[in-house]
Amino acid sequence: SVETRTQKLERIASELIDLNRIERHDYLILLQHKMGLNRYGPAASGTAAAPSSPSSPPAQEQAKEKTVFDVKLDRFDAAVKLKVIKEIRGFTDLGLKEAKELVERAPGVVKKGVTKEEGEKIIAKLTEAGATAVLE
Repeated sequence: SVETRTQKLERIASELIDLNRIERHDYLILLQHKMGLNRYGPAASGTAAAPSSPSSPPAQEQAKEKTVFDVKLDRFDAAVKLKVIKEIRGFTDLGLKEAKELVERAPGVVKKGVTKEEGEKIIAKLTEAGATAVLE
């Protein structure tokens, strides 16, 4: 019914509003990934045309070959904490407080849903700043 649909949408909207900035950013990336979108639009992302059936062979092949990665900050020396925070702010849209909290929670994911090339560039920057990061 229309009331049920409206109530559902209002519930989802209120849950999204309750998320903090990092959670909203992660949700946006996840939603774009689930919808088959990337920064170049749906045509460049091969997932939009892929069948969603879990038992289909193309979906199994896609699971074997990973194309989307997460960059995880493993550890860093306390002396280079400020440099690491600056680097993280450089490749995310986080504010100073959020970036500082993200670094202090290490080990943890600092960037989700990146290509292998982009992830390697981020890892190189973090390593240059004195941190240890990995691609997952």
